[in-house]
Amino acid sequence: MNIQEQTHNQAAIPQGYRKNAVGDLVHEDRIKPVDKLRDEVVKTIVNNAKLLRQSMTEFKLTTMANINDFVELSSSEYGTKFGGAKGNILLTSFDGQYQVRRAVGEHRVFDERIQTAKTLIDDCIKSWSGGADTRLMAMVEHAFRVNQQGRIDVNQVLSLRQLDIDDANWKRAMDAIADAIQITGTSQYLRLYERQPNGKYTQLPLDISTL
Repeated sequence: MNIQEQTHNQAAIPQGYRKNAVGDLVHEDRIKPVDKLRDEVVKTIVNNAKLLRQSMTEFKLTTMANINDFVELSSSEYGTKFGGAKGNILLTSFDGQYQVRRAVGEHRVFDERIQTAKTLIDDCIKSWSGGADTRLMAMVEHAFRVNQQGRIDVNQVLSLRQLDIDDANWKRAMDAIADAIQITGTSQYLRLYERQPNGKYTQLPLDISTL
C-alpha cells in the first residue's frame, strides 16, 4: 500500500471511530480499554518490526556491495579469483575469528517434460518381470509429490538419479528428468560465522526466532 492509498483509507474513517477486523466502523466509546491497549501493543510491535526489516534489508544490500567491491579490488590488484562459477564467496578475517559467506542459489523448476519422465518411470516399473520392489514404487511416488506451492520438488526427484538401476528405459527416464529442469532465477544468501574455542565455525543467527 502506497502513501496515497494509506492516506485515503485513513481519511475514509470518521473522527472518533475505528474500523474493526470485518470492516465495520466502531465508535471509540464502544471499544473496551483492554482492546485499545491490545491494538496499540500489536501495532507498536509491527511498526518496530518493519523498521528492523528495513534496516536488515539495507544491511544486506550494503554488505553485498562491499563484498563485490572487495572481490573486484582483490582480483584487479592481486589476480586472485574468489568463489566458483555460481559466485560463491568466502572471506575470512585476518585472525580467523570471523567468516563472511555469500552463496548464490538457483531457483529450479520442472517444465512439462517431467510428466514424460514420470510416464517412462511408470512404464519401467510395469515392464519389470515379477513387478517392481514396493519400496522403489513408494520412493517414486514420494519423489513426485507436489509441495505446498503445487510444484514437484526438484531435489526429491533428482534423488532418483542416484539409484543404480541398469535398465535402458530407466536411464532414458533419468535423462528426461535432467532435460526437464529449468533455471528461473537466482538468490543471494549472506551468512556470518564466528569461530568457537574448539575451532569450529558457528553461524551468527539473523533469524529473530533463533535469538
